[in-house]
Parts: sequence; C-alpha cells; structure tokens
Amino acid sequence: MYLVVLLLVLAAAASGCSIKKIAVNKLGDSLASGGTTFASDDDPDLVGEAVPFSLKLMESLLAESPRHRGLLMAASSGFTQYAFVYVQQPAEEIEDQDLAKADYLRLRARHLYLRARNYALRDLEITHRDFERDLRQDAKSAVRKTGPKDVPLLYWTAASWGAAISVSKTDPEMIADQPIVEALIDRALELDPDYDSGAIHGFLISYEAVRRTASGDFAPRSRKHFERAVELTSGQSAAPYVSMATSVSVSKQDRAEFELLLNKALAINPDARPEWRLMNTVMQRRARWLLSREDDLFVK
Repeated sequence: MYLVVLLLVLAAAASGCSIKKIAVNKLGDSLASGGTTFASDDDPDLVGEAVPFSLKLMESLLAESPRHRGLLMAASSGFTQYAFVYVQQPAEEIEDQDLAKADYLRLRARHLYLRARNYALRDLEITHRDFERDLRQDAKSAVRKTGPKDVPLLYWTAASWGAAISVSKTDPEMIADQPIVEALIDRALELDPDYDSGAIHGFLISYEAVRRTASGDFAPRSRKHFERAVELTSGQSAAPYVSMATSVSVSKQDRAEFELLLNKALAINPDARPEWRLMNTVMQRRARWLLSREDDLFVK
C-alpha cells in the first residue's frame, strides 16, 4: 500500500499541486494509521531496521504537508519509541565496555527525543497558537488551555521531553525544563488518567523519582501508579514491572522485589496481547539484561 501511494506521489509531482497534495495526504493517512503492524511483530531487530525508513518517509511527507496532524503524532511517537529502544537502551548496555560509544548514543538519543518533542509541539500549536511560548512562560497556565482531545499529544510531548532531559544530566538548560514536563504529564493525567491502557501511569512510575513539586519518599507514589498500570493492562504488559524494578527496587536496594518484578515480566506471554507483542518482547529482553547485572546494581 505504501509503495503504491508513494508512486502516486511521485507521479503527482509532475502534475498539479493540488493532486500532489492529495496524494501526499493519502500516504500520510496510511502511514499515520499503520503502527499496529510494527507493534504486533515479534522481531525487534527486524523492526529496528525498518523503522528509520518509515520515519524519514513521514518527515518527507511533512515537508510537503506540514500541518498533517496524523503524521505529526506518528512522527512524535515513532521517534520517541525508536530512540528509547534502539538508541538509549543500547547506550546503557554498552557503557561498561565502551564509554565513548555510549556517550555518542546518548547524544543521538537526545537529538531524536527533541525531534519527537518538536513534532508534538507543532501539532499542539495547530489548535493552541503559541503553545510552546506559553509553556515556557507559565507551564501550568498554558496546559489549562488543553482538553481531552489533546491527551495523546500531551503524553508524547511529556514523554519525549522528559526522555531528552534524562539523557542530558549535565545540561542545566535542559534540566530547567523539568517543570514543563511535569505540567504536561499532570494535565494529561487529570484529563484522562487511564489513557492508552495506563500509559500515563507507566510514565509516572519512573517520573515520581525526579518530581520537583512533591516532598517525601517518592516510592509510594510510584507504587500507586504501578498498581494502576498493572490493573489497566490486566498484568499482560511487561513494561510496568520493568519500570518499577529499575525506578524503585534499585533505589531502595530491594533485591528480592527486583527479582520478583522482573521474573513476573518474563512470565508474560507476548502472544496473549498481539498489539503489545513487540513492546513485551523488548521489555523482556531488557529484563534479562537487568537480571544479568544484578550484582552491579545491588550492594552486597
């Protein structure tokens, strides 16, 4: 399907501008709604090789149709997920053997996360003029302008921006953006706490550890989000277990809980929920890697 419509786009380039735009938007619609094919795959490496072409095709189409909202959303979510799975995680895994390569990958991940953030912000500004400017002036006030239809964009803006901050720990300007991320994700939580089977709760499992506006022990807050994420996914998603193990169990040096959570993640059948097959396969691979590093993560 993509190839057929792409050929139409190329043919239309020699025709009228309106015909070309129709073809571009048609392919854009197809790309924006085609994420389930990747999500149900069981081969992360195959997907990792295919995704860059899809992302660059989206960017090519956005150059022709810069206000295509489906493409903007797909580009934001796609670049965020690609950076996390195929750039940031490999950086963590290779750090002990090659620090220079790990630093390079983290820098690359940051650039990809910021690209994802910018696409989400561009989408938000279609319906909320000067949204980024308002965010930087008064984030809590700016997000009040958003409504339930904006929740997916609020989530992906927060996820990409927060991830960029997480790999920029020596950059004070990036760290200063933390309150913006907090305002975005808290507004999303307020508007639709159960969005996308608990995606917001899944984000907050880790985020509570660095939240600026709360005092006291972060672990009970993270645990509350973990329990809700597990409930909303019926225990069929490995991601909440991995997030809880890395964010809370390691911080509290609770080795028994760490092992329990990661073994629960590994016990999930990826085929039980085909729409989560790729995500579960990736998270289970990460769980195995974390278990292999257990002696490094916990004080003996």
